[in-house]
Amino acid sequence: MSGAYAPPAVNPTLPVSEKIHLIERHFREIMLALGLDIMDDSLKNTPLRVARMYVNEIFSGLDPLNEPSVTLFENKYRYEEIILEKDIPLYSYCEHHFVPIIGKAHVAYIAGAKIAGLSKLNRVVRYFSKRPQVQERLTLQIAGFLKEKLETDDVAVIIEAEHLCVASRGVKDMGSTTLTASYHGLFEEQEKKNELLHMVHGSGIR
Repeated sequence: MSGAYAPPAVNPTLPVSEKIHLIERHFREIMLALGLDIMDDSLKNTPLRVARMYVNEIFSGLDPLNEPSVTLFENKYRYEEIILEKDIPLYSYCEHHFVPIIGKAHVAYIAGAKIAGLSKLNRVVRYFSKRPQVQERLTLQIAGFLKEKLETDDVAVIIEAEHLCVASRGVKDMGSTTLTASYHGLFEEQEKKNELLHMVHGSGIR
């Protein structure tokens, strides 16, 4: 994988079992510091559950071994227009407070000699989402990775998401949505950008 998209893992080669063990031990200490009874039937296995969830699920994008392959097929139909995978579910975690970012991604590219299997676009979004993130970087990582794998500059990524660090703490502003976009190649031209936005939102808004 190109270094620009590699996860910022301190111990990328640490065995999974050791990662789980370390997180379990430290999370138990957090629970104790909070004054929780870790011998309670409901809580005694929580440190291990959290550790497994962190490593195997919500932060699985930190493991380069989970990087999705992008299968390309010959464009036999000579389709040369926008291909859009719309409303891809997005679940990530804010790296500032480790609380959820929930939203959707719209991923588009202009077909050339090769086209990608549609599910691969979803898998790329999921991979980069499954790590502590900021939305701006997440948007750029998905776009840059797809440009490299699809061998084209004609890629666009739009993300709309709600940040629970805004909704559930701090300002506690429910319903705010953060919108980020990354346009490349032909999508930098206003006509093509408007066409994409019309496909996504049903209008030509900028």
